[in-house]
Amino acid sequence: MKLLKSVVIMGIVGACVAAIGGLAFIYSGVYPMGADVPHTKAVYWALDTMRERSIATRTKDIQVPNLDDPKMLLAGGQDYNEMCAGCHLKPGKTTSDLNAGLYPQPPNLALPHRMDLDAKQRAARQFWYIKHGIKASGMPAWGSSHTDERIWEMVAFLQKMPTMSPEVYQIVTAPPEGESGMAGMSHDGM
Repeated sequence: MKLLKSVVIMGIVGACVAAIGGLAFIYSGVYPMGADVPHTKAVYWALDTMRERSIATRTKDIQVPNLDDPKMLLAGGQDYNEMCAGCHLKPGKTTSDLNAGLYPQPPNLALPHRMDLDAKQRAARQFWYIKHGIKASGMPAWGSSHTDERIWEMVAFLQKMPTMSPEVYQIVTAPPEGESGMAGMSHDGM
């Protein structure tokens, strides 16, 4: 019994020392927070794992609609070109001024990605990313200003973009004649 009591006391003392050490580290300011200095491998692993597990948990029940409607592709393409291409690039681009300065580096969505997931899982994740954003990554939560329908249109576009040439991308993302960008677009309630 005496041994058990000693082990418990040592555990409590150890937890207190770890908590005080953690707080001292946080308040010391020694950890570099500039976007031009990558995280340590341990911090990157912890953040990456936490993000991936959180998103996997929240996307498992998302019902993916039929994304093959050409109207969805065109509407989503126009939004992507206006709102996303600066960070996530477009076919034929490998970097942009904005993309180059972000950490973590946003994925180039003109290239195939997350091939470890099936098409419905990728679509559900893309919907979630666009709607909810990603904390401390520069990815905004568009769900506060965009309907789910409009977000699904962007997802429909994202499903096809990796197969587009720069020329096809230009045609698909061009605003209708006489309109210029998002200001001329009609989205119900937006």
